[in-house]
Amino acid sequence: MMNKFYVSEYRLNTIVPDILVVRGWFSGGNIGANKIMAFLDGQRLPVKIKTTGQTEGSVQLSDELTGKQYFFYIKLPGVMSPGSSITFINKDGTGKSIRHFSGDKLRRSINKLPGAIMNVGRNDDTVTVSGWFVSKGEVEFRAIGDSGELETEVSFTERRDIEALYPECHKGEVRGFIANVRSGGDSFKLALSDSDKTKEFKIKADPNTFEKQLAKVGRYSRKLIAYYRSFGGEQTMRKILEKLSVGKTISYPAFRRKNKLTSHRIAEQRAHVFQYSPKISVVVPLYHTPKEFLRELIESLEKQTYQNWELCLSDGSGEGSPLTELLNEYREKDSRIVPIHNNKRLRIAENTNAAIEAATGEFIGFADHDDLLTPDALYECVAMLERDPETEFIYTDEDKVSGNGRHFSMPHFKSDFNIDLLRSMNYINHFTVVKRSLIDKAGMLDPAFDGAQDHDFILRCTEKTDHIQHIPRVLYHWRAYEESTADNPESKNTAFEAGVRAVQAHLDRMGIPGKCVQTQCKGVYRVKYALTENPLVSVIIPNKDHIKDLSNCIDSLSKEGTYPNLEIIVVENNSVEEETFNFYSDLERRDDRVRVVTWPGTGFNYPSINNYGVECSKGEYILLLNNDTEIIDSGCIEEMLSVCVRREVGAVGARLYFEDGTIQHAGTILGLGGVAGHAFVNFPGNKLGYFRRIIAMQDLSACTAACLMVKREVYEEVGGLDEKFAVAFNDIDLCMKIRSKGYLIVYDPFAELYHYESKSRGYEDTPEKIERFNSEVERFRSRWHEELKAGDPYYNPNLTLDRNDFTLNNRIVSFF
Repeated sequence: MMNKFYVSEYRLNTIVPDILVVRGWFSGGNIGANKIMAFLDGQRLPVKIKTTGQTEGSVQLSDELTGKQYFFYIKLPGVMSPGSSITFINKDGTGKSIRHFSGDKLRRSINKLPGAIMNVGRNDDTVTVSGWFVSKGEVEFRAIGDSGELETEVSFTERRDIEALYPECHKGEVRGFIANVRSGGDSFKLALSDSDKTKEFKIKADPNTFEKQLAKVGRYSRKLIAYYRSFGGEQTMRKILEKLSVGKTISYPAFRRKNKLTSHRIAEQRAHVFQYSPKISVVVPLYHTPKEFLRELIESLEKQTYQNWELCLSDGSGEGSPLTELLNEYREKDSRIVPIHNNKRLRIAENTNAAIEAATGEFIGFADHDDLLTPDALYECVAMLERDPETEFIYTDEDKVSGNGRHFSMPHFKSDFNIDLLRSMNYINHFTVVKRSLIDKAGMLDPAFDGAQDHDFILRCTEKTDHIQHIPRVLYHWRAYEESTADNPESKNTAFEAGVRAVQAHLDRMGIPGKCVQTQCKGVYRVKYALTENPLVSVIIPNKDHIKDLSNCIDSLSKEGTYPNLEIIVVENNSVEEETFNFYSDLERRDDRVRVVTWPGTGFNYPSINNYGVECSKGEYILLLNNDTEIIDSGCIEEMLSVCVRREVGAVGARLYFEDGTIQHAGTILGLGGVAGHAFVNFPGNKLGYFRRIIAMQDLSACTAACLMVKREVYEEVGGLDEKFAVAFNDIDLCMKIRSKGYLIVYDPFAELYHYESKSRGYEDTPEKIERFNSEVERFRSRWHEELKAGDPYYNPNLTLDRNDFTLNNRIVSFF
């Protein structure tokens, strides 16, 4: 059988444009005795084989399934006549195969900037486009829509996967990009240009349906094969599953139908008599509110199944308000409706405060003037108060409702109380019910934070109480129309700026050293916690052979600007290659931070290896780090440490990427896949995630120990890693033990690493390994049975546990 050569790509060399580069693979795994020849119009051309760092051989880009990738460099004449063709011949003892490459296509590519678009996504009026390009100089980005040039913000990333496909390029010439384009339209052009080359892409901003994705796979089967040959079967399957999974989950309209409030349930609620029936005063600031929206809001209160309420409507429209007559009309109909007429215009905080001052309820609910409550909103709040009479602060889930009130979308199914997420964004928002006595302690809304007055108020309230409850049910519809802040990003800019000040004021009140800044994603804040001391951090790295991985990992710990007070403990476990021990000796000689200690055990027991490393270490803080990781930014350890030193924090995890830049870890969800699983696996690295949760610091139930920083005193308090979990779930078990002691597990997305995952150990692919894995699953389920049954407090029961992308639960949801 012939050893065929399959071409993945042909292109001109980016440095020397008269060299043709042909990349591909041999069906026999390597070139063997094959001969490669090239001809242009009958003239034989010189052919060379090159690899990264060598003059002859092959480039290994994939796993064992794919064999080797070869780069053939073919010298072209200075001028190719129109219509010319390069003939590429692969010949072995059994036959030959021939490919023809168009000279015209190559000539047309000379002035085109090499590059590609990888992903397009929309968030409100911002379209995020990610891709890569190759250029020796600065590249200008311009987005052009129907009405002209669009506002564009661009950031750049490393693309190690693409660098491997352009071995002739120097470092920094191959770059990834993330372009955030302000566009409300369906499409626009994105143009990239440097000093002598350009590339233009037509961007379609609408999301693809399942059918479009399926058709796309069919149309681009050659590209799919090329991707497979470049990156291997496992990574290609991840990409295929990611594409084909689109559209398989339940839609929100279908979810609402499945979980709707039935007439029978409404009747039951109306008939129910609570032992504790507090009055809830819903306060609403009005300002030139569209009358039809105000009517709908009032009627949503009148439809409540719980009847002990009052509605305090403060009209801040000023003298001659168009709402006066309507408000008096409703006052005459229902004494529970309390209008407050103001002779001057009021801004939102003082307008809301006027409504609070008029309220007589024991609890105060907060609503906006154009939004809606579901019929069971107040009932569910009082049911919560009856279950937990100490509750002082309640918040619920919410969604968006269209201007005509007919269409519901964008459900926000929230985490239970999450202080780090609240410092990252106002995730609580609507619907909020607060005990009046708590408002007396925290203070009313502060006009100094108008635009983010609710965020400031929520932070102040949650500073004063631990009795906070979350109802995981959509009880509030936030109206989205042109003049609403729910659907108008421009109207949110003031809110974002005020939000930074609100979080900073919270940090100052709490005596927490740090600075709040706006991230590139508007409305997501980053708290840069300040280090007031420089404690010793012990980095624990288990290792068995694989010195290339280990060297790469330690080199990344040696970047300029890396946190200086480190010790690196390499825990040798059962290496067999002599070069490994030679490398250890050289490593200890040239880096005085490094100590190699030998684990006395046999086989593989990840907890035991790490526990031994911790025993041999001296640091106040422990960083568990896999040998197949690579720190991306030199500030990574200092970033994690600045969070871990907080007294309430037990451990801090990081954001990890696969080699191709997709997400490997953005936190761990308890119950995902049956036990626990990583969130957002295989998402493109530039994606924001469900309500921006990939990019926001937050508290979670667990994070992977591939990179996990733990206080030593906490590690010792919980007994370290449990050695009964030899391979699986030991890090999740550790995090659960830490949480059971009252500490927080914090996911820090600003600590970023590559994780090449399980290279050193392999996979659970033998009967013995599978049996061990299954026994560890059962051990975890038995130990944490109640927690698994209750569900992850930082996830939401309305979201599925069958997928890692925070899509909707396809089952009927029961909350309490």
